[in-house]
Amino acid sequence: MQWGSLENFLSMGGYGFYVWGSYVVAVVVIGAEIWALRSRRRAALGEVRRTQPAAGRSA
Repeated sequence: MQWGSLENFLSMGGYGFYVWGSYVVAVVVIGAEIWALRSRRRAALGEVRRTQPAAGRSA
């Protein structure tokens, strides 16, 4: 499909709001998932560090 201008491309034949809105939602959801994964990883590593004995100590 060929568009004559940037405005025609962005409007996507009247469906631009839905198309670009879908992209925005997908990027937000993926960003939220990455943020959540990093938070859970940070919490898990902190828990591991708290439960392991300090290095260099003898039991």
